[in-house]
Amino acid sequence: MQLIECPWCGPREEVEFHYGGQAHVPYPDAPAEVSDEEWAHYVFFRDNTKGRFAERWCHSAGCRRWFTAVRDTTTYRFERVRRLDDPGPHATELARARRSTAP
Repeated sequence: MQLIECPWCGPREEVEFHYGGQAHVPYPDAPAEVSDEEWAHYVFFRDNTKGRFAERWCHSAGCRRWFTAVRDTTTYRFERVRRLDDPGPHATELARARRSTAP
C-alpha cells in the first residue's frame, strides 16, 4: 500500500484518495465562443507524460480537499504535494524541469 501525503491530514493510504487528472489545465478565456472541437480538446485531451507530472488529487475519504501533487509516472513516487492556494510551479515550469533532466 502506498502512502500519499495529504497537505492537511498528513500521510494516508492511497485508497483514501481520488485522482482528479492533470493539473494546471487553463479554462477557456471566452467559453461562449469555443467551438465543439475546442471543448472536446479542453475536456478530453491531456498530456500523457512519462516522468514528473503535475496532477490534482482529492482526499475523498478524509478531509475531502483537493490538492496538487507532482508525481513520477514511471515510479509512482509522489515528489511534492501542495494546497491549491499555495504558490508553486506552473505546468510550464515542470515541463522545463523535465527537459533539463532528460537524457
